[in-house]
Amino acid sequence: MALLNKSATALLAATAVLFSIPPTASASPAWTTETSAGSTISVVPSTSGRPGKELLFHTEGNGKAFVVLPLKSLKNNSLWARARVKVGDYPISPDWAHWTMAEASGSDSPTLVRPLGGQYAPTDKGNFYGVGSDKGVTGDWTNWRTSAPAVGGVWQCLEFHLDASDNKVTVYFDGVENPDLTVSTKSHGGTADDFVFPTFDKLKLGWQLYQANPNPSSYDVRMADIAVGPRRSGC
Repeated sequence: MALLNKSATALLAATAVLFSIPPTASASPAWTTETSAGSTISVVPSTSGRPGKELLFHTEGNGKAFVVLPLKSLKNNSLWARARVKVGDYPISPDWAHWTMAEASGSDSPTLVRPLGGQYAPTDKGNFYGVGSDKGVTGDWTNWRTSAPAVGGVWQCLEFHLDASDNKVTVYFDGVENPDLTVSTKSHGGTADDFVFPTFDKLKLGWQLYQANPNPSSYDVRMADIAVGPRRSGC
């Protein structure tokens, strides 16, 4: 097991995970990691039955562990992203525990766009995916839907499309779009204000849980076959 540090050279040399990032949506050479105390990002042999290796994000409590991809020359401020993901367990407390696996942002706006995330909903006794946002004019929201259950212990191919023409986020599971999760300028989960993308310059992939003293008390998230670019890579 090789522990990732903040060196992009070590990241690229240590892992066979695909970071496919064309020049039109390129990552800066200065890739970094972002972790809280007790959290780690490791490169481990594949556990999915596919060849190669995968990233293992481990967090304690409401910690965070992200690979941070600075974006340059993003065509039309839009992108596609794909990753095969396995979450060991999702939170079952506290009520409405909120988690994020992908977050896109830009220095020209406080708005955080969270295309992959969700919540534990005690009303429906489960965790459900939902596109979300925070710190922008539309407020802090996660538009979770029961049609997108988050199930621990299984591999899924997760894709999302950020389309700036209508500030639209579309999410796909194992190659199939879930239209219930789509949000856009006028249709989202926040205030009556328009939802507007920042000029994206950063994409974070990994795991963060926001509430203290969750159950379980630690989380392991695996990611492989990561691709980011101007066109859909597919599953």
